[in-house]
Amino acid sequence: MRGKTAHLVLFVVAALALVAAGCGDDDDEAAGDGGIEIELAAQGGSDESGTATITPEGEGKVKVVVEAENAPSDPQPSHIHEGTCDDPNPQPKYPLSNVEDGKAESTVDTTLEDLQSADHYVNIHKSADEADVIVACGDIPKS
Repeated sequence: MRGKTAHLVLFVVAALALVAAGCGDDDDEAAGDGGIEIELAAQGGSDESGTATITPEGEGKVKVVVEAENAPSDPQPSHIHEGTCDDPNPQPKYPLSNVEDGKAESTVDTTLEDLQSADHYVNIHKSADEADVIVACGDIPKS
């Protein structure tokens, strides 16, 4: 009887380990609270990169936190656009707060499900005067 109990315990532990392994991350890491973290890759020869963390924030809203490395101290516009970094749509869909000293936090009237139901991306522009120059970009993964 002891052997059967030990085997059962080992089986349950192994099954739980497999379930936990199946919850691993893809390229974009889980941000907790049902959110996602996306990598913002440097664009156009800039060495500015970072992350954008998108988490549900109440009914019909998300919080977007942008953290940029190698960012200038001057404000930089950031947005969520439809499309992808490789096939961008220049018209912003959702404006985000300017990235200042490498950080920005915004609340946007949309849901994570809506952002992940079609192609969307987050980008950081060089400056308000050079808004056509993208310095960092990351695609929001589809669900």
